[in-house]
Amino acid sequence: MLDLIILSFHFFICFLISIAIWYGPKDVDPHSSSTGGAEMEPDGLIFIGKEEDIKKSQRITAKIDGREIVVFYHEGKFHALDSRCYHEGGPLCRGEIEDIDGQACIVCPWHKFKITLETGEGLYEGINPQEPSPTPKWQSKGVKQRIHKVTIDNGNVYVSPPDLSVSFDSDYFAEKYKNGGELSMGK
Repeated sequence: MLDLIILSFHFFICFLISIAIWYGPKDVDPHSSSTGGAEMEPDGLIFIGKEEDIKKSQRITAKIDGREIVVFYHEGKFHALDSRCYHEGGPLCRGEIEDIDGQACIVCPWHKFKITLETGEGLYEGINPQEPSPTPKWQSKGVKQRIHKVTIDNGNVYVSPPDLSVSFDSDYFAEKYKNGGELSMGK
């Protein structure tokens, strides 16, 4: 009987270890853009990377207090937003950028949600059924994705820390995957 208790205890410990390994820290994904830890500067800005490096790669992910953000360089401008899509947490760092009605938008690779890089608005194509001949037009769902202010100084790219006193839909997934980053969900 004692052997059965010891054997059961051994299997229970092995089970707990496998759970810890499964949910523990993950290695860097070789298919993602570079991910780095952000460094807080004395003026409160957070250093993300060198301007030229980000221009070459077109995007970089970084963590600010465990929160993963992505910085895009597109058509001469830098844009930063939460890396997880407001809809279901898709990895925006893997999305394509499209021009929609003159606005640069990141398209979530999971469900094709479109988010403006400039404002964080979610866009959808809809019709007004009260029009005589309704035609689809791009419309805003409102600001859904948290954007972050980008500052360039002496060839360095900085992001302002988020103002968490204002809530955005993307905050849920930013918080949910705070320590796992883009590897915590693979779809």
